[in-house]
Amino acid sequence: MTSKSTDRIATVYFWASGILIIGILAWFLFRILGDGIPHLSWHFIFGKPEEIKAGGGVGPQLFNSFYVLILSLLISIPIGLFSGIYLAIYAQKNWFTDLVRISVEALSSVPSIVFGLFGFLLFANLLGLKFSILGGAATVALLNLPVMVRVTEESIRTVPESYWEASLALGSTKWQAIRKVLIPAALPSLITGITLIAGRALGESAILIYTAGLSVSRFFPDFNPLNMGETLSVHLWYVGAEALVPDAKDIAKGSAALLLIVVLIFNLLVSIPSRILQKRLSGGK
Repeated sequence: MTSKSTDRIATVYFWASGILIIGILAWFLFRILGDGIPHLSWHFIFGKPEEIKAGGGVGPQLFNSFYVLILSLLISIPIGLFSGIYLAIYAQKNWFTDLVRISVEALSSVPSIVFGLFGFLLFANLLGLKFSILGGAATVALLNLPVMVRVTEESIRTVPESYWEASLALGSTKWQAIRKVLIPAALPSLITGITLIAGRALGESAILIYTAGLSVSRFFPDFNPLNMGETLSVHLWYVGAEALVPDAKDIAKGSAALLLIVVLIFNLLVSIPSRILQKRLSGGK
């Protein structure tokens, strides 16, 4: 077989794989949005849920989803950012550093249900937070922390070494070079990583069942982080498995569509400024 024939076969294979993946994704979006959008309304999105009667909304659950997301990012981003910078810049090449990297990679592959049980034992029982938004957010932060560490380390390492050397040659300290040169240059990749962990936090349910609970506050919106806080993804599981309301299937379809729309909008709102920033840093190329 000639090299041209091999190249054609490989080209057809990659095109077919790409079309297949796009087709599956399009069917996935069409099915969920097609079934769920007819059930979306102003009352459904911002109204309070019902336990027995039909016609309840998901307003508190939607609010709790963003509340858990923001709190988890406030915990995971600073710790993950500084840990990744340490591994990329300050850490020496020895057995301890290798052990840390292996541990981070191992933690990134642990099932979320394990983090949920760990968060239940640590935050709900040992620290006395019980079922709470804060406990759920802290556990979600632990889930996303290994990913944030790896993304930060790899983003810093992708910055050309000449940037680092030029900054130090001009008399800046290590911290000044990191803060004013490396982090701005790696910012597009860092934003991409933050988008990934944010989407993961919005769609997480197994962890929050054990830490944030299956109930919402009587007040809406309730900013008390020590109250129980069922999120939209947990509510989707609940109405599909144990709900008593007669329109549980309709609520599940609407919740699934709303969750998907929220994740898509959030990714667009973050990725578009990231691409604009990347073009500016690369001189408009």
